[in-house]
Amino acid sequence: MVKIRLTRLGSHKKPFYRMLVTDSRTRRNGPFIEILGTYDPLKEPSEIKIDVARAKHWIEKGAQPTDIAKKLIEKAGA
Repeated sequence: MVKIRLTRLGSHKKPFYRMLVTDSRTRRNGPFIEILGTYDPLKEPSEIKIDVARAKHWIEKGAQPTDIAKKLIEKAGA
């Protein structure tokens, strides 16, 4: 199953996330199919840069977003 999920980047206590399309069987920081965007929770307000059109494309093809990924896609699309 293909999933849309976040992978953690950044350094200790300074998280930065990348939204990816990946196979559900791969590990969190393992290989991926496509990068959809980034999320920086430390900026005020939080910075969300996501290609919403590509995210919708993958969801239409059957990709399952995680709960947090789904919320971020909705925020970015608003």
